[in-house]
Amino acid sequence: MKIYNTLTRKKEEFVPIKKGEVSIYVCGPTVYNFFHIGNARPFVVFDTLRKYMEYRGNRVKFVQNFTDVDDKIINKAKEEGITAPEVSEKYIEEYYKDAAALNVRKADVHPKVSEHIQDIVRFVETLVEKGYAYEADGDVYFSTRKFPEYGKLSKQNIDDLESGARIAVGEVKQDPLDFALWKARKTDDEIAWESPWGMGRPGWHIECSAMSKKHLGETIDIHAGGQDLQFPHHENEIAQSECCNGAPFAHYWMHNGYITIDNEKMSKSKGNFFTVRDILKEYDGEVIRFFLLSGHYRNPINFSDALMEQAKNGLGRMENCKENLIYLTKAGAEGPMTSAEEEQLAAYDKYRQEFIKVMDDDLNTADAISAVFELVTVANTAVKDGATKEFAQKSLETLMEFADVLGLLQGKADEAIDPEIQKLVDERQEARKAKNFARADEIRDLLKEKGITLKDTPQGVQIIKE
Repeated sequence: MKIYNTLTRKKEEFVPIKKGEVSIYVCGPTVYNFFHIGNARPFVVFDTLRKYMEYRGNRVKFVQNFTDVDDKIINKAKEEGITAPEVSEKYIEEYYKDAAALNVRKADVHPKVSEHIQDIVRFVETLVEKGYAYEADGDVYFSTRKFPEYGKLSKQNIDDLESGARIAVGEVKQDPLDFALWKARKTDDEIAWESPWGMGRPGWHIECSAMSKKHLGETIDIHAGGQDLQFPHHENEIAQSECCNGAPFAHYWMHNGYITIDNEKMSKSKGNFFTVRDILKEYDGEVIRFFLLSGHYRNPINFSDALMEQAKNGLGRMENCKENLIYLTKAGAEGPMTSAEEEQLAAYDKYRQEFIKVMDDDLNTADAISAVFELVTVANTAVKDGATKEFAQKSLETLMEFADVLGLLQGKADEAIDPEIQKLVDERQEARKAKNFARADEIRDLLKEKGITLKDTPQGVQIIKE
C-alpha cells in the first residue's frame, strides 16, 4: 500500500514498524457541542483506513482522543450553568450516537485529557529538564527555536513564521514563536490541577503527544487528522514529542481536505454551518458516509443538497442489489451452482483485485466505490432471471466483503412483514391470477403509498421496503 505522507509531500510505500501491526493516532473532537460535517470527514475517512488495514490482514491499534479540557468547554459550562466535566461528558455521549449513525467504530482507546494529567505533567517536566521548555509566572512554554526542524510538516520557514507571531496580552514568552505547554489558572472557578508550576491545565498541543506516547509508544506508524491541524497543532506535536523522546514521532502523516458548503467555506456567520445531528434529520447516516467517501480524502469536497441526493441514489443502488441477493438466498433454486454461475463467481475476483488496487493507492475510496458499482451491475445481470441460492449467497458475500471495508450496507434487513401488508400482497396475487389487472395495479399503488414496492420475479413476489 502507498500512502501520501504530508511530511515528505509524496506517496510512499507503507511499511509498519512491526510487520502485521499498525498503530494509528487520529485527533478527535473538542467535546463542547455536536460535531459538524467537516469534523465527520476525518472520523469516517480514518475509520475506513482502519477497516482496510484490517481487511489486508493487519492488527490495528487505533487511538482517537477526546479534548475535554479547553477554553471552549469552560465557556460552554458558564453558558449552560454546569461544570466543564458535565459539558464534556454530555457531548462525548452525543459524539458516540452520531458516530454510530455514520458506522464509525469506537476506537480501541478514546483517551481523555482529564484522565492523563499526570502523563502530561511528566511530559512537560522532561521538556523543562532537557532545556526545551521554561516556566514563566505559572505558565510553561516550549522554546520553538531549540527544535531546528520546526516547520518540517507544514513546510513553513521559521523566519516567515516569526514575522506573523505575536505575544498575547498576559503572556510572558521569551519568543513570540514559543507556545504554551501548561497554562496557569486565571480564576478560582476555572478547572485546574496541581503541578510543579502551580494550579493550571494543559495547553492544547501537549495532550496528543502525551496520550499517543502512553497508548502507542514513542514512535507510531500513522498520525492523522484534518488539513487544518497541520499547523500549528501537528507541527507543535512533532516538536515537543521529538525533543522529549529523542525519536521520530510518526512515520506517516495523513491529512484530509476541507469541506465547502455550496462551494463556500463553512462558517457560523454565513449560516452555512451544519452539524451531523442536523443532517441526520434529512438523510440516513450511511448516505452521509457514502458522500464523504465519494471523493478522494485529500481533495476538497463540496457539500450540497444535490450531491447528497446523488449519494442517496448511489447508495440505494447498492442496497437494492443487496436486497435482491438476500431475497434469492431464500427464494432461489435449490442444488449446486450452474457452470455459468461458477464461471461468473470466479470472474468476481477481477473486481476484488481492482478494489484492492485502488485502496492500496493512498486509500482511493472514490474509485473503490466505482469498483463496487461494477460488481453490482454484473451481479444484478447474473441474477435477473433467477439464481441458485448458493450463487446468491456467494454473490452477497462478495458484495459485503467490499461494503464492510467501506462501512456501507451495514443495516440489517427488516424481514418482518406486517400482516395487513401481506394480506394485500396475497390479494394482488389472486387478482393477477384472475386477470383482474385493474385491481392488481390498484393494490400495487396503495402499497407504494405505504412505502412498499413489489417486484415480480420468477421466484415469486419480492417485497421491498423503502
